[in-house]
This record gives sequence, C-alpha cells and structure tokens, in this order.
Amino acid sequence: MKIAIGTKNRAKIQAVKNVFGADADIIGIDVPSGVSEQPFSDEETITGAINRAKEAIVKTSRPIGIGLEGGVTETPFGLMLCNWGAIVVEGEQKPFIAGGARILLPEVISERLRKGEELGPVMAEFCKKENVRSHEGAIGIFTNGRINRDDMFTHVVKILKGQLEYEIMQKKSSY
Repeated sequence: MKIAIGTKNRAKIQAVKNVFGADADIIGIDVPSGVSEQPFSDEETITGAINRAKEAIVKTSRPIGIGLEGGVTETPFGLMLCNWGAIVVEGEQKPFIAGGARILLPEVISERLRKGEELGPVMAEFCKKENVRSHEGAIGIFTNGRINRDDMFTHVVKILKGQLEYEIMQKKSSY
C-alpha cells in the first residue's frame, strides 16, 4: 500500500506507521493545509486535514493521501485542543474523516491563542522545550505524559483505517 502523508511532522508520520505497519510504503511531504496556521474550530481543522490528504496525492501521485491536523475549538467550557484526520483515496469523491481526543487547555494558554498566537510556539515557551509539536505535544504536557501526540494521532488513524477497510469490504460484498 502506497501512502502519502501531508506533513513532515514526526509524530504524525509515526502515527500512520503505527497503524499501517511495516508493509506500507509511507512517505511524508510538506503540503499546505489551506487553513490558518492555528486552526480555530472543528470545521477549520477538518478542512485542513482534508486539504493535506488531497494535496499529498497530487504532489506524490500515490493512491492514498492522509492528512492529520491539530487545532483548537471554543466551547462553553473553554478552549479545547482538537485533532482531526482524513484519508482520501484517488478517484473517490468523499474523504474518510475522524476526530480524536479533546482536552481543556489552561486559560493562560487559551488567552494567547485567542490573541492570534499558534499553539506550537506557545507550548515551546510555556514548557521551555523546543519542538513540542513533534514530540509529546500539548496533549502530552497536559496529561502528564499519559498520552502523547503519537498516541493521539494513532487513535485517529486507526479510526480512518477502519472506515477504509469497511468501505472496501462493502464494495467487495456488492459484486
């Protein structure tokens, strides 16, 4: 199976490898999300994931594209971390979409995001660590390491792969 992931982010690539395994030929490629650097709603985050999946296919000519996008979404309880993924199969119209874990962000972080800053750099400064987004991510920091960014996106990719497998089974059984 030849898969292109619309990112070079280590955590996201690892998530796809965790689910599709060593048999898959997986490459990561930098592609634009077509949304804000800091997606600020479920809709914007989903759109970014779909755009990355589609663009990964265009840039690599591989039959399967995966986009994984992290964002935040405002709720009545405060600003929450969100993450979404999409699989696009060449020649198919509709992408498969899945979302994952959510957690309430501390107000000190939320205030900065609402003023237009991006989560990655805010977290790097907050934690005094570089490149948090490619390692544990905000989810790892705020869950005391119980779940990291690889885990979070692995969950989303499992849901995506399951949907893809189900669709393939449905098509085979209709012949």
